[in-house]
Amino acid sequence: MRRSRYGIAYMILIVLVLIFLAVNICAGSINIPIQEVWNILSGRHADAVYSDIVLQIRFPRALAAAILGGGLALSGYLLQTFFHNPIAGPFILGISSGAKLVVALVMVAALGRAVQVSSLTMILAAFIGAMISMGFVLLMSRVMEQMSMLIVSGVMIGYICTAITDFVVTFADDADIVNLHNWSKGSFSGISWENVGMMAIVIFFTSFFVFMMSKPISAYQMGESYAQNMGLNIPLFRALLVLLSSILSACVTAFAGPVSFVGIAVPHLVKQLFGTAKPLWMIPGCFLGGAAFCLFCDLLARVMFAPTELSISTVTAIFGAPVVIFIMIRKRKERG
Repeated sequence: MRRSRYGIAYMILIVLVLIFLAVNICAGSINIPIQEVWNILSGRHADAVYSDIVLQIRFPRALAAAILGGGLALSGYLLQTFFHNPIAGPFILGISSGAKLVVALVMVAALGRAVQVSSLTMILAAFIGAMISMGFVLLMSRVMEQMSMLIVSGVMIGYICTAITDFVVTFADDADIVNLHNWSKGSFSGISWENVGMMAIVIFFTSFFVFMMSKPISAYQMGESYAQNMGLNIPLFRALLVLLSSILSACVTAFAGPVSFVGIAVPHLVKQLFGTAKPLWMIPGCFLGGAAFCLFCDLLARVMFAPTELSISTVTAIFGAPVVIFIMIRKRKERG
């Protein structure tokens, strides 16, 4: 019975990803018939304008939304496991904001000197920023026993990093640098095939490594004492959780800027869908759920007020914030 539920849940997520992927490619300020898209992707004769829109703009953007959304949801799941708290996530804890700050500084410095920034450089810059913010959060966790205060500290770190980033971007002179303002709000636009290739390598390899840690994560969820009795090296394991979650969230921030609430909302929704918290099922489920969620939100961001485009964080917050509020209310009722 359990396995049939898991199978149905996976089927639902896969179908949602495929549907949203197709709609994202077809829909926009110019609607492209699905048959025309099929002709373009299969290499048959197709309209040159449609072909450029699909292959150079919409298809890489849709793939990026799916890959980065999956990575972000998985990062949130790892942080929730690390802190034993359902509202821990890269955006809430200020990790995304720290990554955004360092990437913005690197991009401003490079563009000011007319230097092209590679995808790998952006990921490394975002990773450094994510690790710095995560370091502050971990220091706070040693001082503050209450998780609520730790979350507040993370939010404050995020605000500080965002304020510095906005300051740097606002006073930049170059027109290309000023365009960083849109990126700093979160967006999947402007993604190239080179970017897709780089993010796919980083996200998929990291996600595979996370999946291979399913058994240690399952033991850790039972409590640190239980995990230690099972022979798990707790300090090493916790360091790996921090490292992997930081790589995932850094990759997302490097290419799309900070994307809010995905890392918190999606793991919770997937857990409700599967009816279990077992990592063996949750890890692939979170990835698929994050992909579907971000594809859906990016579609709305593009088409709701076309040709004006909303930032992706605006849309994810609309759907993700109510989930976070629901989690907090339910936790309070459980304590009461």
